[in-house]
Amino acid sequence: MAATVQIAERNGVSPGTETPNVSNLNMGSADTPNLVPATYPITAMADGHAFEKWIRINLTALGGSTRIDNLKAWLSSLGGGWKTGEGMSSNLRTSGWVNTPYATPVETNSAVADQVMPESLPGGPNIGIGGSLAGYLDAAPSYSDYIVLQLDVTASTPAGNVNQKTITFQYDEQ
Repeated sequence: MAATVQIAERNGVSPGTETPNVSNLNMGSADTPNLVPATYPITAMADGHAFEKWIRINLTALGGSTRIDNLKAWLSSLGGGWKTGEGMSSNLRTSGWVNTPYATPVETNSAVADQVMPESLPGGPNIGIGGSLAGYLDAAPSYSDYIVLQLDVTASTPAGNVNQKTITFQYDEQ
């Protein structure tokens, strides 16, 4: 039997409220889980940003396994590519991981999501556990460190929907 893992999202003024097992990671002009982009569009301007998404991996059951580790996340599909001026930032990195405590999400340029979101499978873990890329989860419930994502747009980004992207999460189970 396999471990049970969910994506949990935290929103609101710190300490915020956590929503377990979110149905989507849509980004927009509101700090809310399971966002509908048409209701909360991002305004394209010289330095436009969606609200940060503060998410983490939630191990809810070991299911016969003893632990999960080697956590990775990346954009596995660009859904037709990036629109002009569009990009995504994250705090994901394969070295020098910093465990950042939850902070109220911002709609300005993120100081935490300061890396380009990977577009291919990372060669090693890029999500920390307990402040370390070598960490592991061996009890349920337990959580990874926060993953911070932000969609960025510019005045050159065309109005309307961007292409839907797919973020893949991967881990090893023992």
